[in-house]
Amino acid sequence: MKLEKLKKRLDKRRPMTMVSMRFPEDVIDDLKRVAPLRGFTGYQPLIRAYVGQGLRVDLEQLDTDQVTCLVESLKRRGVSESTIEEALAEAVRR
Repeated sequence: MKLEKLKKRLDKRRPMTMVSMRFPEDVIDDLKRVAPLRGFTGYQPLIRAYVGQGLRVDLEQLDTDQVTCLVESLKRRGVSESTIEEALAEAVRR
């Protein structure tokens, strides 16, 4: 994740949107039990943390898939492996 995007994600003053979801009662009971053990003040922040954690994994996978597709496309077009490696190294340094 780019540094600027990460900074925005960590900003506590980000705008929030109300979402209503239904969970089984036993799941809510379990979340309430686990939340303080994980250092959360309640089960809702724990749910946000779980969603954020899963989202980061998925976004990383999506980014990786896109880079892989781009690299494969460049190879098919005759771009050398060394040129691709140099470009990737340059992109990572940014």
